[in-house]
Amino acid sequence: MRVKKAVIPAAGLGTRFLPATKAQPKEMLPLIDRPIIQYIVEEVVACGIEDILIITGRGKRAIEDHFDRCLELEYYLRAKDKEEWLTEIQQIATMANIHYVRQREPRGLGHAVLCARSFIGEEPFAVLLGDDIVKGDRLCLAQMLEVFAEVKATVIAVQKVPLAEVSKYGIISGQEIRPRVFAVQDLVEKPKPEEAPSRWGVTGRYILTPRVFGFLEQTSPGAGGEIQLTDALKVLAKEEQVFGYAFTGRRYDAGDKLGYLKATVELALEREDLGPPFFEYLKNLLVGRE
Repeated sequence: MRVKKAVIPAAGLGTRFLPATKAQPKEMLPLIDRPIIQYIVEEVVACGIEDILIITGRGKRAIEDHFDRCLELEYYLRAKDKEEWLTEIQQIATMANIHYVRQREPRGLGHAVLCARSFIGEEPFAVLLGDDIVKGDRLCLAQMLEVFAEVKATVIAVQKVPLAEVSKYGIISGQEIRPRVFAVQDLVEKPKPEEAPSRWGVTGRYILTPRVFGFLEQTSPGAGGEIQLTDALKVLAKEEQVFGYAFTGRRYDAGDKLGYLKATVELALEREDLGPPFFEYLKNLLVGRE
């Protein structure tokens, strides 16, 4: 089984970034000079997946416009001999086959994934959250695809989180069967620290089998009054094998203000054109605060 399709849920209201997200999708907030969601799409494409479904909602039209052509801008750049920029924006519009479905009301991540059922059919598929950035020597999704090729079952990305933060995550219970790979026996959505079965939190990367759709259909609203993907995976884990994978790399929750700032600073420091002068600026800024 080869994973040929990916789903990017991007229908959330972005309340953690209000008022900036009142009229702009949080997934379109810039990380330096690219919107957050473009980093996600580029990761998918770099892993050889070209068919992508983005789950959008009301007020998310800017996402569609970003991945479409803009003939007026192309004409302007061509007339001004700005060939480098012209090439870059043309590549954005042709990097993948991107499709869109609207989630008509905010009913949770599980419901957003369920909206992809017609697009996916009976194939395994990847899910990447639209504001979850992972940077490292190897792409997070590429690591997970390798595990999936071996186990041919659902694989969910996990990372060890501080005990005080387990209430922000779905937490797995399971046995580490080899380094970084867990056989998942149960999942708990946003438990209290004293009730958490582990400190391994589910993060924004999944490879799912199509059987998950049947369980999502039967899932009642859970934490926050929403249909939680974690609740469907909890039932799925009782019916077939589910694996957790502790990926290598650094994750940024770019839908959180502090996570967004960390991602901006660290990505800027990595760039050849910005890194050295930005580092000097930060160094002088910190010295000035001493």
